[in-house]
Amino acid sequence: MRQVKLGLILWMVTAMAALGDGEKAGEFDYYVLALSWSPNWCAREGDARASDQCDARHDHGWILHGLWPQYHQGWPAFCRTSEAPPTRRMTREMTDIQGTSGLAWHQWKKHGTCSGLSAPDYYALSRQAYGQVRRPDVFRKLEASVKLPATVVEDAFLKANPSLEPDMITITCKQGYIEEVRLCLSRELEPVPCGRDVIRDCAAKDALFDPIR
Repeated sequence: MRQVKLGLILWMVTAMAALGDGEKAGEFDYYVLALSWSPNWCAREGDARASDQCDARHDHGWILHGLWPQYHQGWPAFCRTSEAPPTRRMTREMTDIQGTSGLAWHQWKKHGTCSGLSAPDYYALSRQAYGQVRRPDVFRKLEASVKLPATVVEDAFLKANPSLEPDMITITCKQGYIEEVRLCLSRELEPVPCGRDVIRDCAAKDALFDPIR
């Protein structure tokens, strides 16, 4: 009886460990580059958190939410990796485009571990992806909050980035605000069509859009 109980305990521990592991690092189909409009995030939740990202001295507009490995359907997360986690210096150095070191750390933990890259290489690739997308100037020129169709944001990005097609970009909304622009990129960071579970555009006709602080 004792051996049966011991065997059951060992089986449960093994099963729990297996459930705790994520997918294997480096196995994915393409990337999603997520850009978040910082003033809208601050209005929705950042101000309530007293996030430093929302301080006007930073002048944040479109920040890098993350570079996410993606399957054609679904996505990996919290993957098993032998790569060392980023240092505090690494995450701090990403705040100019990610707003906070906490976001940079979370993006590595949830998504970077699935890239198959080291932390420095993942952050470098994320910065490269962010830098190669032209972010329309018109949104930085707003002087007051406006309500607009989500399609206006998509059209502005398509016009600013001629290599993009409508099926390579999607706009998301949250709590009545424009939330993010999500672009689908190959492993080499070339624009590619998004999977069906990604290309779900916000249909709002009057989404809020706050100006730069």
